[in-house]
Parts: sequence; structure tokens; C-alpha cells
Amino acid sequence: MDNRTVIAVVLSFLIIVGYQFLFPSQQPIVPEPKPALEKKNDAAPVAAPAQPVAETITADEREITVENDLYKAVFTSRGGTIKSWTIKQYKDKAGNDVVLLRKPGAVPAIGIGVDNTFDLAKVNFSVSGSNLTLDGSHREGSLVFEYAKDGRSVRRTYTFFADTYKVDLTDEVTGLSEYWITLGSDLGIFEHDPSVHVGPILLIGNDLTELKASALKEPKSFKENLKWIAQEDKYFFSALVPASPVEEARALVVNDSPIIAFKAKDGRNTFHLYTGPKEHDRLAALHLGLEHIINYGFFSIIARPLFWVLKFFNSFLGNYGWSIIMITIATRIPFIPLLSKSQKSMKKLQEIQPKMNEIKEKYKKDPQKMQKEMMELYKKHKVSPLGGCLPMLLQIPVFFALYKVLLISIELRGAPFMLWITDLSAPDTLLGHIPAALPIIGGFALGPLPILMGLTMLIQQKMTPSSMDPKQAKMMLMMPVIFTFMFLNFASGLVLYWLVSNILGIVQQIFVNRSLVKERTG
Repeated sequence: MDNRTVIAVVLSFLIIVGYQFLFPSQQPIVPEPKPALEKKNDAAPVAAPAQPVAETITADEREITVENDLYKAVFTSRGGTIKSWTIKQYKDKAGNDVVLLRKPGAVPAIGIGVDNTFDLAKVNFSVSGSNLTLDGSHREGSLVFEYAKDGRSVRRTYTFFADTYKVDLTDEVTGLSEYWITLGSDLGIFEHDPSVHVGPILLIGNDLTELKASALKEPKSFKENLKWIAQEDKYFFSALVPASPVEEARALVVNDSPIIAFKAKDGRNTFHLYTGPKEHDRLAALHLGLEHIINYGFFSIIARPLFWVLKFFNSFLGNYGWSIIMITIATRIPFIPLLSKSQKSMKKLQEIQPKMNEIKEKYKKDPQKMQKEMMELYKKHKVSPLGGCLPMLLQIPVFFALYKVLLISIELRGAPFMLWITDLSAPDTLLGHIPAALPIIGGFALGPLPILMGLTMLIQQKMTPSSMDPKQAKMMLMMPVIFTFMFLNFASGLVLYWLVSNILGIVQQIFVNRSLVKERTG
């Protein structure tokens, strides 16, 4: 049964990790058969009326820079859109500021238009306003972009604030029965990490719907209870939150780039724009529901409390590494009685192994009789063959919940522990990399932490009583090696959790073994 237990745990581990990579959580989507964003005059709340602007004269493109302590953005008169966006408090691997839009993509950020060409993003607007620097003495500022021609007019007003990533946007549109506004094709995306969803996402009620380019062969339409649309990567995102009625959200592919857009009526429409990090407390303080973009997936019910406990420990320890150690101890304490009982049961199973072998040999031609005799033997000695399985299985959800917390929580991005561990969200790479045999597989990060984890697992296995035959026992010695390689590319924080858990298991096994000796001699 020990052999089956470990195999079951390993298979569960592989299945759940594989599921997280291959099947990120999504809500059902409503397919839209027509390939273009088309007009539709359904009854919907009417936007406030807008005042038309005077016809504009085409001029050269003009760029305006807006800057506060959190970000630096460049806006362009071409469509009244965003040309670049850099955030200051997070760095890339080279130590430079993280760039969430380096240059306009296939579809300009915050572009508008009457269909999926977003035609008004290509025309030149007039600009009222100049470069803005917001700080403690200048806490708010605005830019106004205007366009009018052939009976169509747009006045776009961006309002910026000194201490937030949020930007307020007001579009006053006349001469169009309806129009589309999009985040564009790149705004909010810093890196493409295959372990998480990257691309368009929206919130419908309290449910997240993640969208991939491969699933957008036809546009996807959403029409009820729309909260916001966004584009995300692991740690950063951009979002558009309607503060006035919108009719529909639609995701589609334009020039090989997946985008998402809102449809609104002409008139006065207001939105909140956010482009920055997935910091839970910052997002929750905006009261826009944007904190829901932090998606822990299947294990959210465990991951969210773990995240809060982790932050609580960090609030007075000031180090997420020690916080992980504390949370390892805290999550193990409830299992101590069960683990002790399990370890004692396994020790007794080892002691009655000779009798078990006798029964197997005596009734090898009568499986039913063998099973009956085995159960009688277990009952007589008050042991369970499954005693070692349950405690480990109960800890698996905690492990995977912490895996998700370490994977996507930006609070742990670049968080150091001690010595060579400078980023708990990244693999331990002190010893370099093992090159892959095949380029498609990729190399393994190699560091002391997973090696120590494998060694403690081997020690724990050697100390743990086993009722397996010698051949099975030799096979099980491969498990620490397998787990070591599995953990090589995992976040250092997760390896630290498993290492500390192994050490606690070793200490507990020592006490259990001593107590059993006392029972026999006493």
C-alpha cells in the first residue's frame, strides 16, 4: 500500500500541475458567428448627451508625456490614444523599469471606431494640454483630444492623479449611433509566461473569463452583467471599467493580435482605465472589482486565506522566506496528531510484515480468503494499511494552493529570503542550468535548495517504517530523485515550503520512533 500511496501522490501532483498549465480556469463563452464588429440597435440605457466640437484641421502628430511617481505614459494626437506606458516601481531582469507598452501595436491602445477597424484611432486629433508631472503639489491634471469631420465628433478627456495608476476617461461622441473602444493589442502585457494565462480577460458578474487567440477563430460576444475588460500577463494588466452603460463586450483577433472591446452608444461615456501591477490591496482600494483579476484557480478557497496569512506573517517578520517557514509550521500543526497516528500505524505494519507474508504465501491461490485474513490481522493489531496515505493526501491541496500563491502573487516577485535566494518566486539557479537534451524540452535550473529538499526526502523515507518488500523498497528510493528534478524549476518559495515540511516530518518521526520504543520497553 505504501507503493500505491506514493504513486498516487506523484500522479496527483503531475495531473494537477499539468492541469494548471494546460487548462486555465475559464467560464463558458457565447460564440458570435459574424466576423466583424457590427452595429445593432437593441434597446439599451442611453448615454448622457454630448456637445459636438468644431471641425478639426489635420495637423502633424503630437506627443504628450504624463508622469507621476508610479508611471510615465506617452499619449499621441493620433486617435487620442496611448503610445507607451512605463511603470517605475517594478524592474525587469536588467534592472530597468517595466514597460507595459513599448510602442503602439496592431490596434492602438484605447482606440475607438465604428467597427473592428477602429478607424478613429488612425485620424489626428487636436490637443488641449501639455506635458504633465503630477506630485504632492500638483495632484491632478487633464488632457483633452478633439476630432470633428463629416458630422462626426469626439471629445476625449483623460484625467490623471498623482498617487494612483487609475486614469479617468470621458468620451463625448456625436454623429455615431454606437462605437467601439478597445484596450488595443499590447497595453498591460510585459511578458509571455506559458505557465499562466496571457491575453484578453473579462469579468462577468463575479466570474472571470479568460480568452486565448486560438479560441478566437470567430469573435466572442458577451452582453450581460459586464464589469470590466482587461489584458493580462502573470503580474501586470490593463483594464477598462465602464462607469456609464455599455451594450456589449467582444473579443476577436485583428492582424493576428487578440483584442477585447466595449460597445457604447453615442453621447457621454465614462470609463476608468488601469494599467499597472496586480497588487491586491491597491486594486481593492479602487472599489472597481479589479482585484478579481488575481485568479488562484481551482484552489482559490485555500489559496486566498494562505495569501492573507502569508502577508500577516510578513507584516511583522519583514521577509517572505521566513513567512513561508511560519506558514509551513502553521499548516502542519493541525495534522500532527493524524501524522503521529499514521507513523505509528506504519511502524506496526512493519512489525507484522512476517505474518502478512505468511498469509500471502498460505492463501496465494485464494485471494478472497487472503483478503479476509489480512483484515483480521489488521483488526487484531489495530492498524490500517491506508494509514500513511490520508495525511499526505490532506496536505496536497495546501501544497498546490501555495504553488498558485507563489506563482502569480506580485507581492512575492523579486522577494528575497537569505544568502543566495534573492527571488522566492523564481527557481533557485545558484549552480547554473542543466542544458536540455532536446531544445524543445528546455533546461533545468540547478540550485542547492531543491537538492537539499531531495536529501531530506530521502532521509525521511529511510526513517519511515515500511511494509514493502525489498524490491519495492529499492524502487521507492527513486522517488526523492524524481521529486528533486520536478522541483528544479519550481519557485524557490515552494521548494522552501517542501524542505521545511520534510524537516518537520523528520523531527516528528524521531519522536514517534522514541515513543514506540518506550511503549515496548515500558
